[in-house]
Amino acid sequence: MIDFDLYKLFYNVAKYGSLSKAAEELFISQPAASQSLRQLEKQLDTTLFNRVHHGMELSAQGGEIIFDDVEKAVKLLNGVEEKLAALKQNATGTLRIGASETIFQYILSEKIVQYNERYPQVKIELISETSPKIIALMKMDECDIGFLNLPIADDEDIVIKKSVSYLNDIFIAGERFSELKGKSLSVQDLQKYPLLLMEEHTVSREAVSRYGVSHGVSFKPAVEVNSWGFMKHLVMNGMGIGCIPREYSMNKIENGSLFELNVAPAMPVRSVGLALPKNVNMTFALQSFINLFSEETLK
Repeated sequence: MIDFDLYKLFYNVAKYGSLSKAAEELFISQPAASQSLRQLEKQLDTTLFNRVHHGMELSAQGGEIIFDDVEKAVKLLNGVEEKLAALKQNATGTLRIGASETIFQYILSEKIVQYNERYPQVKIELISETSPKIIALMKMDECDIGFLNLPIADDEDIVIKKSVSYLNDIFIAGERFSELKGKSLSVQDLQKYPLLLMEEHTVSREAVSRYGVSHGVSFKPAVEVNSWGFMKHLVMNGMGIGCIPREYSMNKIENGSLFELNVAPAMPVRSVGLALPKNVNMTFALQSFINLFSEETLK
């Protein structure tokens, strides 16, 4: 079997007239390069180079005879690699991304724009659904990658690769409850006020329910909503106190439309996870999108 790496080494030694320069070019150590060159000479049963004071030169009975053919082969292989690299830089196809509307808006929007700028030939299909629905679509091969509210139950068909954002659930209120600004509240105190919570069977609702139970409280919402935007609208209009990730409400808090209640202890931190089907077809388009999140420090 032909080891093309040995011939690449031979070509680079001949090209630079230096074993150390060839090793540097190929990102290998000089001892490893020397050993590989001896291996090739042993296989061919001939001396390929003469060691001279200024470096290495092709031997008349070995290196000079094969150099032209090796040069053609190496350049041909380099051309193949360049073509594949160019193909990857012009990835095509469709990338199907699943997430909730809020995750798209607050976590993924900039990444999607960045990806589109790098790979404009890739068609992006956005699937706005709840985490359980996204999981079901990935199992049916109708979604390539999902961004899920964690934690979720273990599923042998779904792999959580990493957390891409942390979520800090807080309680918020509008001007109607201005007397609560700066006031320290306990979990039990929240029962005195009308609560606006996400609808049942959502990750966020389960999180706040567990939080309440852990402190001896069973929250009974005055209103159940199905979107964070609607919750913020109702809270701003005085319908009650809402529970929402701080990351999804910062714009309203900063402009004074809403304020964060000082409730102790704070709710446990949640996260949004990047999920893939267990036996995903890792296309270049998909891997490139995942790589965008590897550029961040959050793991």
